[in-house]
Amino acid sequence: MEEQFILRVPPNVAEQIERLLNESNPSSSSEDKSLDLQFTEDGRSGEFVIGDEHFPAYLLDLPSVVESYKTYDDNSLVKTADISQMIMVRESGDAAPDVIECRHGLTPPMRDARKRRFRREPDLNPELVSRVEKDLLKIIAGGTADNLDILSSQLFNLVNFIKLSLKLMVVEILLVDYPSYLLCPYNKFVYLTWGSRDNP
Repeated sequence: MEEQFILRVPPNVAEQIERLLNESNPSSSSEDKSLDLQFTEDGRSGEFVIGDEHFPAYLLDLPSVVESYKTYDDNSLVKTADISQMIMVRESGDAAPDVIECRHGLTPPMRDARKRRFRREPDLNPELVSRVEKDLLKIIAGGTADNLDILSSQLFNLVNFIKLSLKLMVVEILLVDYPSYLLCPYNKFVYLTWGSRDNP
């Protein structure tokens, strides 16, 4: 399986790499033309070597996934991988990054991507989510939510509104007071239940 990374290096290192790639007859035995990348046991920090120069390197997560493609005829594109990490090579005197995720993406529109383009995860109470889920399942099944107070009940016929298989529908209107955790805009509202006159 092919795995790809983005390699970001300082400008002077980029010039050396470009010069090595453009050489028509590179000599692998030459010491100043060797490239090497080694990581420590944590897999996040390491060392990038070009010739006799050593630079600190760090593996960082990108804020979003980037797709890479190959082409053989400058017309058709073939996807080769999803890239989600970048190897950041820095100068020897630069400080190590204090986070494992890049603040910015690869292009100008992805500047501050995590802060500007992705919403913050909401702070949810697991117990509250579970209670609301149970209440919704009960309502879908035709029941009522827990802690529900019925304030008044009234029956009437919807002669001009609802007909099902030529049977008059009987609708029961319940004025209910829903629990506060359902976060309704109104505490009290009408809850409808209905059935045919033959099978209420």
